[in-house]
Amino acid sequence: MIKKLTFALVAIAISVATYAQSKFEWKEASGNGYKYKYVTNDPTQARFYTLKNGLTVILSPTKKDPRIQAYVAIKAGSKTDPATNTGLAHYLEHMLFKGTDKFGSLDWAKEKPELDKIDALYEQYNKSKDEAQRKAIYKKIDSISGVASKFAIANEYDKMMAAMGAQGTNAFTSFEQTVYTDDVPSSALDKYLAVQSERFRNPILRIFHTELEAVYEEKNRSLDSDGSLVFETLLSNLFQKHNYGQQTTIGTVEHLKNPSLVEIRKYFNNYYVPNNMGVILSGDFNPDEVIAKIDKAFSYMKEKPVSKYTFSPEAPIAAPIVKEVVGPDAESVTIGFRLPGNKDKDVLLADLVGQVLTNGKAGLLDLNLVKKQKLLRASAFTYPLIDYGILYLSAAPTNGQTLDEVKSLVLAEIDNLKKGNFDDDLIPAIVNNIKKYKIQSTENYGNRASDLMDAFTSELDWKTQVAYVNDLSKIKKEDVIAFANKYLGDNYVAVLKRKGERKDLVKIEKPAITPVETNADKQSPFVKMVNDMPATPAKPVFLDYGKDILKSKLGKAEVLYVPNKDNSIYRLRFRYKTGTLNDLKLPLAAQYIQFLGTDKKSAEQISKEFYKIASSFNISAGEEYTTVMIEGLQENFENAVKLYEDLVLNAKADDKALVALKARIAKSRKDAKLNKGAIMQGLTSYALYGAKNKFNNVLSDADLAAVTSQELVDRVKNLNNYEQTVIYYGPASITELTSKLAPLHKVPATFVKAAEPKVFKQVAQSKNQVLFTNYEMVQAETRWVRNTETYDPKNTTLVNVFNNYFGGGMGSLVFQTIRESKALAYSTYGVYASPSKKEDDYYMLAYVGSQADKFNEAVGAMNELLTTMPKLPVNLDLAKGQVKKDLETERITQDGIIFNYLGAQQLGLKEDIRKQVYSSVDKVTLDELNQFHQSHFSGKPYTYCLVASDKKVSMDDLKKLGEVKTISLEELFGY
Repeated sequence: MIKKLTFALVAIAISVATYAQSKFEWKEASGNGYKYKYVTNDPTQARFYTLKNGLTVILSPTKKDPRIQAYVAIKAGSKTDPATNTGLAHYLEHMLFKGTDKFGSLDWAKEKPELDKIDALYEQYNKSKDEAQRKAIYKKIDSISGVASKFAIANEYDKMMAAMGAQGTNAFTSFEQTVYTDDVPSSALDKYLAVQSERFRNPILRIFHTELEAVYEEKNRSLDSDGSLVFETLLSNLFQKHNYGQQTTIGTVEHLKNPSLVEIRKYFNNYYVPNNMGVILSGDFNPDEVIAKIDKAFSYMKEKPVSKYTFSPEAPIAAPIVKEVVGPDAESVTIGFRLPGNKDKDVLLADLVGQVLTNGKAGLLDLNLVKKQKLLRASAFTYPLIDYGILYLSAAPTNGQTLDEVKSLVLAEIDNLKKGNFDDDLIPAIVNNIKKYKIQSTENYGNRASDLMDAFTSELDWKTQVAYVNDLSKIKKEDVIAFANKYLGDNYVAVLKRKGERKDLVKIEKPAITPVETNADKQSPFVKMVNDMPATPAKPVFLDYGKDILKSKLGKAEVLYVPNKDNSIYRLRFRYKTGTLNDLKLPLAAQYIQFLGTDKKSAEQISKEFYKIASSFNISAGEEYTTVMIEGLQENFENAVKLYEDLVLNAKADDKALVALKARIAKSRKDAKLNKGAIMQGLTSYALYGAKNKFNNVLSDADLAAVTSQELVDRVKNLNNYEQTVIYYGPASITELTSKLAPLHKVPATFVKAAEPKVFKQVAQSKNQVLFTNYEMVQAETRWVRNTETYDPKNTTLVNVFNNYFGGGMGSLVFQTIRESKALAYSTYGVYASPSKKEDDYYMLAYVGSQADKFNEAVGAMNELLTTMPKLPVNLDLAKGQVKKDLETERITQDGIIFNYLGAQQLGLKEDIRKQVYSSVDKVTLDELNQFHQSHFSGKPYTYCLVASDKKVSMDDLKKLGEVKTISLEELFGY
């Protein structure tokens, strides 16, 4: 996969109390004969080792969960792709899942000659320009690939990892990193290291042409993404020499369809060397023991010089560059400023500038544009890379606005930044909020590992990351102003995304691919060896609702409490028994309150006050419950609750704010109708509940227009009169909590009963039907929906095993068949979804996203699996083992304990259902699973939900599946 861009700061958390007096220095130490470096006052306690062959090992032990987040990271990505073979680093990432000469093969001696033939044919194919000759070569590739696949075992890597209890097995490629990720039980670390050291020893590029199609389907998904188009356009204009802009991570269509296995191996040999790689682990382990194991596992690797990427500096942008792109999704404006690379002395200021512009509460864009509802949305962040950085601004118009007006509004806030038109105390407030964020980030071993990995691949000094907030707090307002004036002039690129039909999409003929063997029921000796390695499983920990949750009363309200024994963060919720099924105006009221002030404070002042004390509040209206959440540092608990309660009690209706909100909602509604994800969501709800369903249970345009300010304010003020539960996770004792909360939050003596809720019943599928909505796109996205029977807790074990076996992961039947064998899709799954309430039904939800001209084959492949389920005993053992190992290492903690309890209540359960699953999972048989499949799915009617272009799929083909209903956007959305 390609890494989705995450713009969270890399720096790791540090306890609030340590900032002022702490010193951050590199120190050296040793343990078990290995020298390592560490940074003083680093709460991750990370150790940095460099082995004899140059391999970096970073270990961050924490014993909260019996699991380890593991990364193998290579400091190379699409930036170093050859110009003649873009997308190569990403290709290679996919192929690292295919095995070596020891695993992934039934008979390497017989497989190798066939793979050598395929290698040679691809070189011919790559060089040939004659279309007839290319087709003939490809036919040979397909034929020999079929022969070679008889000796291959697909997905052995995924199956090994699943068998040891791994989660999140995947990989991603970006500009400067290729990273392989697994979350494994601590007891399976020896197995994990055995697999990883073998994986990188001699990777074999087998089952290549079907994986190539999967990558191309990934390219299709990017072609259907307006966001990808905008991002690529922005970068190509910001960086007219550097590969950040001149090469995309996924590569060009031409290069994807003309791969060179020789070049892929060359890339591996050049960059996958120990002095360019890191093994990063965080979790429950002894670092002195683990470093010796890693050294032994990877000692075969030999250090080699690595060529650094060189580039000519970009010329300054002398005048604004404005580009326009079109696509079917909603309109937007994106602006980018080029900044220095991540080691520049100004990089800390760049981070802060992004926060001054937008931090969700009190930034310039937040207060001046979003809070005042001048735009639909607006945001800014800095995106630092090694050679350059980007200040990335994005905004969307509200009703009646032009994109030029949006651009002007955003640039006006850049001018405010340059003039220093922001509060003097904004920077200290940002620092306080980052402190809170960083406290939260250390709570999870996965976050620790991710931060350490990002710093490694970004070539950042970990000392500066640990000292991040300390250094940030030294920055003055005048420094920010100077930075803005230095870097943010007329030297920007703006991309105006307009609605329209793209004319530049490349038409690609689907290749003639014969499905390859996956040998899903076979196993190599290496896999058996790994599976047989000793491992003492962790003992499962189940919740005892009577002991793990403390209960009290606040007046008539029940208080559910779990203590935070780790840090000073609290989360307080008021959960009111009324929701959208009772009142469609509640979500509107929840939105409206954020734009209101009181007789003493404006809405902007209230936002600033919350932000200054590193606190926030949010009101969200769900189907049955409306929840208010207030969170922050415990020292500010009373101030935050007072701020919220004062707002609710004294909120002043503001007609002007409501007019602006209605305009923004009207624009959001228009935009939703342009979003294919929202359209698919609507079709799925239609399939589950019928024409009137939960998705289109919204205020009509006329009802929305008629809503008054006062009735929304009244709803907010009346919220506290409904039956409520107080939920708290934090460091205060339950006695302290109730005593502090009692004078601040007045619970009424008698609760008001909410209006009778609207009831939506799931519809039975009595015949096959197709729900179709037209959308201009490259792919055709199809979902299968079938409601079955009412919830029964006795089915829980069987459902969990079935999902793992049938279609819930990369080792499942669905993935192996539709992607690995037939190369029909990049993304596909098939899961039996359990309801959240005891009176609701289970339903089947299957999905294939394929190139439109593969639609018939893709649908046929899924229907075949839904009709006849292959019986593979090895896969069943794997599925049961996954369920069991997940339960052994799952730890439900913090306020997750309370929400698990509330979820169990909705299902009518008195105790943690996981206990029942664990005790019964070993008893599930293949006959039982097959009978379950036959009785629930085989030969049964389905509703097909299809989003595709009517120019690319045939209505006659759809009619073969069932009765076709073309659903208009008005029917779908309810407005």
